[in-house]
Amino acid sequence: MDAKDRFGTKEKPTWCPGCGDFAIWNGVKNALTNLNIPRHRVMVVYGIGCAGNMNNFIKTYSIHAIHGRTLPVATGVRLANHGLKVITVGGDGDAYGIGMSHFIHACRRNLDITSIVSDNQIYGLTTGQYSPTSEKGFVSKTSPEGSIDSPVNPMTIALSAGATFIARGFSGYHEHLEELIKQGLEHKGFSFIDVFQPCVTFNKINTYDFFRARVYDLKEENHNTESLEQAFNKALEWGDRIPIGVFYKKAKPTYEDEVSTLKDSPLVKKQPHKGYVDVTESLKEYM
Repeated sequence: MDAKDRFGTKEKPTWCPGCGDFAIWNGVKNALTNLNIPRHRVMVVYGIGCAGNMNNFIKTYSIHAIHGRTLPVATGVRLANHGLKVITVGGDGDAYGIGMSHFIHACRRNLDITSIVSDNQIYGLTTGQYSPTSEKGFVSKTSPEGSIDSPVNPMTIALSAGATFIARGFSGYHEHLEELIKQGLEHKGFSFIDVFQPCVTFNKINTYDFFRARVYDLKEENHNTESLEQAFNKALEWGDRIPIGVFYKKAKPTYEDEVSTLKDSPLVKKQPHKGYVDVTESLKEYM
């Protein structure tokens, strides 16, 4: 481990060589380092899948949640101790498949959570089934004649559900992705970053070359990040040109701001209320 890498561990990543998760991994570590956030002030909740293996490679407090449940777990963490910087990292199948309902509610509640989705348009860890973001006609183990499903559009869903920071990055552009993660961490409210993360082993369509030939930075077109209408129009672009960058950003009170019991201090610092029952001994039976 590099002595300068405060968030590194002794474990080496087990992803396939060239996997887009390497860029997300470094982007999260570098963004936390550049913002000078102490390790003990960070909680990362990981999903199930290749991205979830990052749990072993970033040195912070962490929880490896069950499939699709990163956001409800992160919500509980944030409400219990809103002094922590709370991040979720999971794949597109995790976030937009079994976790879709949680994603929508997290957007509308506007908790101060940064949610990073490793979107490779396939189920990579389970060796190549089509996912919610796979394009129609995509051939895979579970769609040998081509998927007949239309893909979900996570950007339009996040916009319509009320997320206050919505961005998209690409693992092939490391510095750009790192800057998006940094902005997401600085944003007060629910920040959502979808990342084009090519699966070099099982997705031979949506490759690095595929995205490099198509993606462009919204900054190049002077995109107005305060315009919901412009953000929707850009979120609908797909084909020869695909936008990345910050789509939408809005200042709004967080869910935590409006919970009266959290105004003076985090729950973890409060004294037990009258009638409190200590269940410590009972819990030992299940540990």
